Amino acid sequence: MKIVLICFAGMSTSMLVNRMKKAAANRNINADIVALSTSDMYEELDNADVILLGPQARYVLDEVREIATPKGIPVEVINSQIYGTMNGEAVLDMALELAKIK
Repeated sequence: MKIVLICFAGMSTSMLVNRMKKAAANRNINADIVALSTSDMYEELDNADVILLGPQARYVLDEVREIATPKGIPVEVINSQIYGTMNGEAVLDMALELAKIK
């Protein structure tokens, strides 16, 4: 499963990606998890199974949904509290739930 996280600059989200990768490894989940800035996000949108936006990237939600929804790719904004605590387990769970809906 490919999970794409998008934030404004890609820096804080890369820390969250590391925690998500660790959580996935601990649970034997095969996941390719990447962080991209809003300016680089178009590179991976078509390859994603799930797209999650950092709270600061909420402003591109409609644009990303316009591209992803017709392809059946779920898109959501990560809860600010979960994002702020860099809870990789919770964000991984969110992505897994969205993948089930797909």
